[in-house]
Amino acid sequence: MSAEMPSTPGGRRPPVRILLCDDHAVVRAGLLALLGSTPDIEVVGEAGSGEEAVAMAAHLRPDVVLMDLQLGAGIDGVEATRRIAPTGVHVLVLTTYDTDADITRAIEAGATGYLLKAERPEELFAAIHSAAQGRTTLSPPVASRVMDRMRGAAGPSLTDRERDILGQLAHGLGNREIARALFISEATVKTHLGRIYAKLGVDTRAGAVAVAKEQRLLP
Repeated sequence: MSAEMPSTPGGRRPPVRILLCDDHAVVRAGLLALLGSTPDIEVVGEAGSGEEAVAMAAHLRPDVVLMDLQLGAGIDGVEATRRIAPTGVHVLVLTTYDTDADITRAIEAGATGYLLKAERPEELFAAIHSAAQGRTTLSPPVASRVMDRMRGAAGPSLTDRERDILGQLAHGLGNREIARALFISEATVKTHLGRIYAKLGVDTRAGAVAVAKEQRLLP
């Protein structure tokens, strides 16, 4: 789908075309009423299962599929997303689940955004418009989880002694000065430096300090 939506002859952009997918009819009815309250969003279809969402997305070509994760029998929202996303239709997950596993699976399946049902209506409207433009939108709790996981995955596992030595490097101390400051031998400093370089993927003192600052490894 194009990231830029064409304007109407009067200069106003056409409404974002939405396909709802939720296995609870009451939830769909509530969303239909809510989305119907804003003129720049148009619901073009409702699906009660993952299979139905995949078929309707292919037929209707909406701008965004508003996708629940748990859909009862049949494929779940993640699998439906995995089938829909490659077609160019954006998928915005709207769910009550915010576990790391659910978030990771949905994003890896190609979801453009991940929103919790507890969000305010205006947040939902904004997320739909962002998704229609191909921009990622995450509920604040989801964004925090994603960032925590990224930091955990990116941050190398350094020992306390290695962090001490990194701190001394950042202050511009040489091996002999570090050894004196930490009451260890120069040979021990060199051994730790070798391990630090390997963990950070660098081969110089300056490189180690630069990466340490970038990854916030320094106190």
